[in-house]
This record gives sequence, C-alpha cells and structure tokens, in this order.
Amino acid sequence: MNVLFVCLGNICRSPSAEGVFRTKAPDIDTDSAGTSAWHVGEPPYGPMQQAALARGFNLSDLRARQITPVDFDRFDLIVAMDDANVTDIEDLRPRGNTTSVVLMTDFGPDQDVSHVPDPYYTRDFDGVLTLLEVCADGLVAAIHSGTIAKRAV
Repeated sequence: MNVLFVCLGNICRSPSAEGVFRTKAPDIDTDSAGTSAWHVGEPPYGPMQQAALARGFNLSDLRARQITPVDFDRFDLIVAMDDANVTDIEDLRPRGNTTSVVLMTDFGPDQDVSHVPDPYYTRDFDGVLTLLEVCADGLVAAIHSGTIAKRAV
C-alpha cells in the first residue's frame, strides 16, 4: 500500500499529513505533493515544521513537488485536503485510471469539518495538526481493516 497526500502548495497540509501518517503507519509508503508548482523543491513552511516537531512529527526531510498524472499509477490511494484539491487532482486523472481519491476529513467524521483548513492562511498550525492526527488514525484503521485495499495492478 502506498498513499499520496495532496494540498495546494505542498508546504503545510499535505507534508504535515504525510508526517503524521508515516509516524502512525511506518509500514505504509507515503509521499506528498501539491496541485500547484509554486513551492517545488522547498521544505515545509517553517512555522508548520515547528508546530509539527513540537508534537514529534519531523518534516525536515520533505520537499515540495507537484502532482503529475504518473502519480495515479504510483499510488494506491490519493488523499486530498479539500474539494478544490480533489477537482484539480481529477483533472489530471489519466483515462481509465481507477486510483481512489478521497478527502482526509473522510477519516475523521466526528470532527464536523469538510476539509483541512490551510494554516498558511489561518495560522492555526496546532488545530490543523490535531485534525490531521484524528484523520490519520481513521485512515490507518481503514487501511488495516481492509476497508481501503491496495489497488489491483
């Protein structure tokens, strides 16, 4: 199983989701990407890295990249942070590809939110990390229970 986390710029939400998830499920391969190319090659946003590290999630080895159509073949599951990301991801989907694209918040139904807010704008880094931890727990449980299975290739 391998999972790609996607947000807009790949400097706050998706690298944090990857960092949280890989800590909770080190047996699952992960990566993260952005729908835009604004920050390609850059590390996660400094304040996001600091907030994550304070909770034990080290993001320092991550670098921003842009999602490509090849990612649909490389990953079993693509996890978006909001509906705009889903739309942009679906616009890249190769014809006939069946890779699942889901929202991170699908795995935190008790959180009463429809998307992961962007802390680059809200400045609520800790709130986003709390949400990502809850949703990551739900995603790990779904994968380990077989609710989400590795795609047949």
